[in-house]
Amino acid sequence: MNRTSIYSWALYDWANSAYATTVMAGFFPIFFKEYFSVSAEVTTSTAQLGFANALSSLIIVTLAPLLGAIADAGGMKKHFLYLFSYLGVLMTACLALVSEGAWELAALLYVGSNIGFMGANVFYDALLPSVSEEKSFDTVSGLGFALGYLGGGVLFAINVWMVQSPQSFGLADTTQAVQASFISVAVWWALFSLPLLFFVKEERRHMISKNALTVVKDGYRRLARTFRNIAGFKGLVLFLIAYWLYIDGVGTVIRMAVDYGMSIGFESNDLILALLIVQFVGFPATLAFSKLADFWGTKNALLFAIGFYLVILVLAVMMTEVHEFYMLAVMIALVQGGIQALSRSYYASMIPKGYAAEFFGFYNFLGKFAAIFGPLLLAVVALVTEDSRAAIASIAVFFILGALLLMKVDAGQTAREVRETLR
Repeated sequence: MNRTSIYSWALYDWANSAYATTVMAGFFPIFFKEYFSVSAEVTTSTAQLGFANALSSLIIVTLAPLLGAIADAGGMKKHFLYLFSYLGVLMTACLALVSEGAWELAALLYVGSNIGFMGANVFYDALLPSVSEEKSFDTVSGLGFALGYLGGGVLFAINVWMVQSPQSFGLADTTQAVQASFISVAVWWALFSLPLLFFVKEERRHMISKNALTVVKDGYRRLARTFRNIAGFKGLVLFLIAYWLYIDGVGTVIRMAVDYGMSIGFESNDLILALLIVQFVGFPATLAFSKLADFWGTKNALLFAIGFYLVILVLAVMMTEVHEFYMLAVMIALVQGGIQALSRSYYASMIPKGYAAEFFGFYNFLGKFAAIFGPLLLAVVALVTEDSRAAIASIAVFFILGALLLMKVDAGQTAREVRETLR
């Protein structure tokens, strides 16, 4: 393995996690309500932001499998990664130029930045087999997520400082500080993605003899073949369904933790601090989790993480004090990066190199599609029971079902079946 390629690949996680932390999880939802959609009712601005998130996810869900197939057929993973990532960079920077009350333009730019962020991740994941041997997938995948937590946390901490003390940075007020934060994310994302461009090599033999139209046709043919064949790989199907279930639970915890904390009376400053805790504890924890997988086996480590999430949900239901919220933030940080990294590497171990982008298109498809059902179940339970604690407890069903299916997966046997069929 080439260490330069590995670290250059992993640095992309450092680069784009600034967007996930500062924009998606941190400032944009608050700024959208208080500035871009300032004249709208609270419920109206929530719906506007919800539609923007849904639209960007729907576009990526629709395009990811096809783009993955085309990228594999043409050897163009890096091309597509930079096409999407710099779309995200441009749209994020443009958010700083949107005036107060212009929620339509802000939502449109946010959709574009989200598409760039999620679309690039399809091809970033698919490059894992290009930089690592199979036996090191867990370690290399974990390194990427760990650097993502650290990089996202470093810039987010700086951005929080900017917003809380804008004059220290020569900024007039909080509004200007948030706008500067959007620009800082764009610069950070663009700058730290460059090592992947220069030092990660991708096999491009198809590009020598095939024109663009042929590459697109190959992409459609490969996509159709994947749809036909994937149902025949029992182990792969079981894993994908298991992943779809438990990652829905993980995603719901990520998306709804702040809302849940607010619903039981915690202050917004406490929630921001908890988010910072997750970022910085998540860095060493993700690295440690990959070592656990080396010692214990990837599937066993994943099952442990799922069980740990069930414990977190039980404690969340009983939580009453803010110090308990901080404790849960630490617990989430211990396993959140690990379960994401090991899921990616476990899946990568079952698929052939030449189909990485195509198969990761399906993987990301399920990840994006899963984001719908957990929050939906939580909302329905909350409406029926009028109890936010019962609502958060309902998410346990995703972890339990996911674990039961994951137990039935044999990665080695599945890898042999897939490679023998698709060689």
